[in-house]
Amino acid sequence: MSYYVYLILCQDGSYYTGHTVNVEDRFAQHERGRGARYTRIHKPKRVVHVEEFRSRKEAIRREKAIKTLSHKAKRRLVDSGSTSTHECGST
Repeated sequence: MSYYVYLILCQDGSYYTGHTVNVEDRFAQHERGRGARYTRIHKPKRVVHVEEFRSRKEAIRREKAIKTLSHKAKRRLVDSGSTSTHECGST
């Protein structure tokens, strides 16, 4: 099973970061207002970045690291255009 860390660009220009096993289903939940409280307030626009991991532990570690980034750093990550697959133990 793969785990994914994703960034959503919200309609107000902010970013939301989360992890899931199915990005499409999770984004649909956010769109329906059934995702995180943040995306109920800051309406989701689209998924702009995805990284794949082999373990939930690694995905959560990466999610926490991305959440500590500034808005500008998140924008650079998104603009880099890299969608990544990570082995266990790498970030």
